[in-house]
Amino acid sequence: MRGRMRTPAALAVCAIGVVLAASGCGGGAGGSGTGAVRASWGDPQSPLEPANTNEVQGGKVLDMIFRGLKAYDPKTGAAEDMLAEKIDSSDQQHFTITVKDGWTFSNGEKVTARSFVDAWNYAALVDNKQKNASFFQDIEGYDKVHPAQGTPTAKALSGLVVKDERTFTVALRAKFSTWPDTLGYAAYAPLPRAFYDDHAGWLKRPVGNGPYRIDSYTKGSQMRLSRWDGYPGDDKARNAGVELRVYTDSNTAYTDLQAGNLDIVDDIPSTQLKNVRNDLGDRYINQPAGIIQTLSFPMYDATWSKPGMEKVRRGIAMAIDRDQITEQIYQKTRTPASDWTSPVLGEKGGYKAGLCGDACTYNPDEAKRLIQEGGGLPGGRVTITSNVDTGSHRVWMDAVCNSVNNALGNDQACTVNPVGTFADFRNQVSEQRITGMFRSGWQMDYPLAQNFLQPLYYSNASSNYGKFHDAQFDRLIDEANAESDTAAAVGKFQDAEKILATQMPAIPLWYQNGSAGYSANVGDVELNQFSVPVYQRITVK
Repeated sequence: MRGRMRTPAALAVCAIGVVLAASGCGGGAGGSGTGAVRASWGDPQSPLEPANTNEVQGGKVLDMIFRGLKAYDPKTGAAEDMLAEKIDSSDQQHFTITVKDGWTFSNGEKVTARSFVDAWNYAALVDNKQKNASFFQDIEGYDKVHPAQGTPTAKALSGLVVKDERTFTVALRAKFSTWPDTLGYAAYAPLPRAFYDDHAGWLKRPVGNGPYRIDSYTKGSQMRLSRWDGYPGDDKARNAGVELRVYTDSNTAYTDLQAGNLDIVDDIPSTQLKNVRNDLGDRYINQPAGIIQTLSFPMYDATWSKPGMEKVRRGIAMAIDRDQITEQIYQKTRTPASDWTSPVLGEKGGYKAGLCGDACTYNPDEAKRLIQEGGGLPGGRVTITSNVDTGSHRVWMDAVCNSVNNALGNDQACTVNPVGTFADFRNQVSEQRITGMFRSGWQMDYPLAQNFLQPLYYSNASSNYGKFHDAQFDRLIDEANAESDTAAAVGKFQDAEKILATQMPAIPLWYQNGSAGYSANVGDVELNQFSVPVYQRITVK
């Protein structure tokens, strides 16, 4: 998230795009006066199915075209009812959900209890290969529809039952006191019948129930969304639409912003951080966000997971000078991480500084000793892999490798493996083709410590791409979820983090602020707790 000419692809979208609905090709705010917000973007990895999207760029779109049972307050991150009229439970394990009346999808179809139940069953079924399937593992019957091996013995979750048009019940496999607060995540969005009746057609033009509708999308170029005037929610769009323009270089996007050819850049390149306040003045936003940058190890590779390698992993963590990198490169828009969550959660939400222990403190002598004691770097070297089209990732990767090399006294100990596009990088990660460390930054889906831990480190979880497995860690997460007392739950989550500190399946680097800039053509710009622009609140002058 992030002086030059606008990219040709952004100019040519109307000439070459696949137009999915009739829409004009004006330049948006400051251009043709269409009232659309022009924002920088990156192509999502996968088609925009709610349960098949677990990365930021696709998530931005889902947040505009869908609304779920809950929504998160942009300023506080608190989970608030959206389509949920009420969610009742007497035991924190069995829930009765009542869906508000009067909601429809943008194609006119009514949103009902079945809209949610069918969508969740689709997401959980292993045959559908949805990346976020594990978000439904807490519901009874998940093991039948999504077995670890073999074919499913059921097509629907036994824990989901439709009672009437607006009511359904959910039975979880164990107590999970904060489960309702997770329901603002896009994976839990409802889906219309068109999703199932013409799946291929729906993927070309996703239909949701949010304040925007997708008009057109040309991969590598642009997506155009327009305001849906029939949207029944209170958070109606204040602008005519959003043009998401694909950039493969955040510096180009920043130059377009300065030239007035773009309205929002939510990834200020690191090379511009020294100048951005002078360039944009009050139109620069820098605020804490629920984001942590980490480096994961491929624990699926026996080279990295054999006994003793935890010392090597901890040693590499100690060889990284986080203070120097965050100050010199990021101008304090990053804060050195000392745990695996985020300070925006606060103590009540589960954050506790220092849980990483000495491993997150720069100590080159101890780093070198631990790596040698653990058997040394595999093959005498380690690589860092990430995409380099967004996020100024090449800069920090070089800095991290330089720090490791200096600590070990070997300028070839750590090298960078840049990948040209985010989609390619994500595919390499998903397919377990990476044999060294890889970027595994996390932007929270909902503001709970559980979200920073379970999806990334629980066995076989949706975003556990390093394939870390620890039975005690899993047990502590399960126990924390079952706690009805918040303080007790937080304590168990923090105990689980202590296991991460010992095993070091991923190295915490730094907490990331939300950093964005906007043009004089727009107003009322803000970032939510996830560092994403609150697009529907932006006004066009």
